[in-house]
Amino acid sequence: MIDVNKLNAFYGDIQVLWNLSLKVEENDFVTVVGPNGAGKSALLKAISGLLEKYTGRIEVFSNDISELNPYEVVELGCVLVPEGKNLFTDMTVMENLEMGAYTERAREKKDETLEEVFDLFPILSERRYQLANNMSGGEQRMLAIGRGLMTRPKILALDEPSSGLAPQLTQKMFEKVEEISKEITILLVEQHVRKALALADKSYLLGRGRIVAEGEGEDLLSSGKLEEVYGSSEIL
Repeated sequence: MIDVNKLNAFYGDIQVLWNLSLKVEENDFVTVVGPNGAGKSALLKAISGLLEKYTGRIEVFSNDISELNPYEVVELGCVLVPEGKNLFTDMTVMENLEMGAYTERAREKKDETLEEVFDLFPILSERRYQLANNMSGGEQRMLAIGRGLMTRPKILALDEPSSGLAPQLTQKMFEKVEEISKEITILLVEQHVRKALALADKSYLLGRGRIVAEGEGEDLLSSGKLEEVYGSSEIL
């Protein structure tokens, strides 16, 4: 579904990823972890067609995305929910969700998908006519994910879905992501390393733009590699 081969990525003239290769297969739950500045978000942007300057090859559903616009990557079925709010804050919850159903595949089943999103996040149903700007941080993250789901993705890439959430909401968010993974392939970048690795079928550890280790989450947790990469930083 996603095949990244020898990726070197740049922000302007600054290289942020070096010779990185990664695969995501159908029904996988893949987690990418690493300290701040490791290149995790850059990887998701590259896969989503949002990073213009790179070498190597990125295939999504066997399509080379080097000549594709980001919306064309979405139409292939790969959807990124970036870190932060990224909402239309002067629009209602319902309007934000409807904005996600813009591809042909999504429009055909918009009502069905909307009910699925409301089942997953009941608070969005309760607040459907409320402005997004008036929601709490946790509710806004749920709305951002819900809008991503409205696109009916085959792969959902999530960048730090628990960022800024209180511990209780963080646990709830992980439960929701696990529930989503039963139906949709997940590529997760996450700061809560132990929780993320516990959920994943396969995990990649990034350090300074390079893959330091990969394998099953439990193996990474016990390998000592996390401590090497994170150094004195606390591993959540």
